Amino acid sequence: MPGIRAQRRTTHRARRRAARRHGLLAVASAVVAIGATAGLIEAGQDDRRRTTAVPEPTPPPVLQPLPAVPTPRVPSPTATPTPAPASPSPSPRASRTSAAPTATAAATPAPAPPPGNGLFRDPGSQVLQWVRANPDDPRRPLIESRIGAQPAAVWFAQYNPGRVAGEVRAVTRDAAAAGRTPVLVPYAIPDRDCGGASQGGAPDIAAYDAWIREFAQGLGAAPAIVILEPDAIALADCLTAEGRTARFAALARAGSTLRAANPKARVYFDGGHSGWHPPAKQAAALRAAGAATSGDGIFTNVANFRPTADERTYARQVLAALGGPSGLGAVIDTSRNGNGAPAPGQWCDPEGRALGQPPTTRTGERLIDAYLWVKLPGESDGCTAAPGAFSPEYAHGLATG
Repeated sequence: MPGIRAQRRTTHRARRRAARRHGLLAVASAVVAIGATAGLIEAGQDDRRRTTAVPEPTPPPVLQPLPAVPTPRVPSPTATPTPAPASPSPSPRASRTSAAPTATAAATPAPAPPPGNGLFRDPGSQVLQWVRANPDDPRRPLIESRIGAQPAAVWFAQYNPGRVAGEVRAVTRDAAAAGRTPVLVPYAIPDRDCGGASQGGAPDIAAYDAWIREFAQGLGAAPAIVILEPDAIALADCLTAEGRTARFAALARAGSTLRAANPKARVYFDGGHSGWHPPAKQAAALRAAGAATSGDGIFTNVANFRPTADERTYARQVLAALGGPSGLGAVIDTSRNGNGAPAPGQWCDPEGRALGQPPTTRTGERLIDAYLWVKLPGESDGCTAAPGAFSPEYAHGLATG
């Protein structure tokens, strides 16, 4: 939407100007602090931007921060997903409120669509942890049936060498035992989120290369879907030209490493979304990052709200501009785009949003490989709860939106 895009450009431009002023003052003091500190995602630190990048005449819009880091998954006694009811019915069209519904209204929720075509539902997800811990909450039946019953991505957002292979292996083994395909999100690229709310990642490119090799060791041999580093390409304009080149080379190596470790793994590269970069610009960046040679396609709309129809059109345009090979496809995050984009500026747990198309690998659409829930519905952007924490209020709003 033009209004959203213009506001994000204005915000991004103001932050760049502030960062440059800070850099000049620092030079006068002979102490220059460059870059953001690597580590875990922390909210409320948008001012820690790089000061070495040269501003462009028209800075690209900034996607809302990705408060994507879930709390550590808790293994369930069983990895076998519980099937959802087989007779789907539409969600009630109620306005989101901050008050919990009455026990009577929430006790008989409409059933959710069945889980999508062999995709893995992580028994250790935050939503299922909340469901198990709150059996008497009147919101529980609806949240469990509409969100908890659906398969969703598992994020690996900590730079944790020595442990990540085991964590990935735990998920892929559970998925293989259940006969389902996991969706895995490695999220540890250096300078992640350009020092914004989702800052963190590996301390440098060499450390990231080693981390992704460990990640690949946990992939196993069964089918898997890998969503490689959300925002890493679409948000790369915040880096210097040298920084972009290094990042894109690292992403190309990562794609090759993941596919070599498990030929049945499909690796998708960051395509941004339909309200961000023009298709030709995004395709050029994807090509530079090795998406055409080291990946199986692109992903769009992660943590965003763009309508599915817009994303299908955009994904096809990007793939056409990318120019092949012919086997490349796209996956679209539909986790909370049921009502489309919110009003300009309302990116943080915005009211009136809704769950989108349930996850499935049977889209019936040319070049669209899957609709996935990559951003986990109910995990906060930082307003109804801490960034990345599960918010039953927000989850219930999405389930009834």
